[in-house]
Amino acid sequence: MKRGRNADPNTVRSESKLVLWLVLIVLAVAVITGLCVGGYRLIRRYIHRENSIPSLYTLWSEKDYQGVYDSSSVILEKTPLQNTARTFHGYSAFFLAVSQTDSTLAQNYLDEAINSLRIALQSCREDTKAQIEYMLGKSYYYKDDISSFHYYADLAVQYLTAAVNDGYRASDIAEQLGLSYAALGRTQESIAAFTEALPFVERESDSLLLSIAEQYYINQQPSAAKQYLYRVDEMSANSDVLEKCHLLLGKILRDEGDLESAQKEFEAILQKNENSADAHYELSVLYKKQGNMVKARSEWREALRIQPNHPGVLAEMAE
Repeated sequence: MKRGRNADPNTVRSESKLVLWLVLIVLAVAVITGLCVGGYRLIRRYIHRENSIPSLYTLWSEKDYQGVYDSSSVILEKTPLQNTARTFHGYSAFFLAVSQTDSTLAQNYLDEAINSLRIALQSCREDTKAQIEYMLGKSYYYKDDISSFHYYADLAVQYLTAAVNDGYRASDIAEQLGLSYAALGRTQESIAAFTEALPFVERESDSLLLSIAEQYYINQQPSAAKQYLYRVDEMSANSDVLEKCHLLLGKILRDEGDLESAQKEFEAILQKNENSADAHYELSVLYKKQGNMVKARSEWREALRIQPNHPGVLAEMAE
């Protein structure tokens, strides 16, 4: 119905204000909705964009170590001291190193891991310090393991021990400490670390038991060494481990004067691997001990044929 000429002016003004408020409310809702959608898209784009700190966490959770390595490299080009990027770069470089079959590439990645982790350690949060020390110790341990000489075992011990002292716990620390102590000739500490490692191994490790036996032998405890060697012989299916086991057992039996049993150990190795220079050498030592220099020299020649620079044989021949 159309309003008459005499419609109340106050009513008209009220209706106009109501319409205006409705328009303003609609506009406000539209603006807020637009801002929320735009903000969400910006945040999502930031979180998922490449070469950002959030993207490193995503890549790490996916175990994309190459992606973490590449992305952190880009971030560090702009901000070399960004601690999170440094830490991720060190971690990813380590995992790339241990996956390499080329030792040169592995060494290069380990150098990067060590460099980044040492930098990260200088400005890290207290709650990440122990983990970085642990990864740094592991990096030195692996670097020492693939090196020709044990130049890094002391640093592996330093950082793995620091990680333990700062409260970090991992099942492989004791074994790596044991092997690092062994490389440094710290036999008692090595035995203690290996013994501590045994409960953490779900299934007894033949290589770990062999390492314990070797350290007991070095520490002039042959009886203890033999007990571990017998366990290795019973459980292992690894030909390299078994060869080392029988070599050491043969040496112990020879030292104890049981030459016949020692000879059986060395000959058992040669039945499976006639190209074992060490077995030929140990037989030569046994024959020399028996006063049979003809057979001793024959074993020297066999050992040198297989390994021309065998240190034991060269030392024997130099006497």
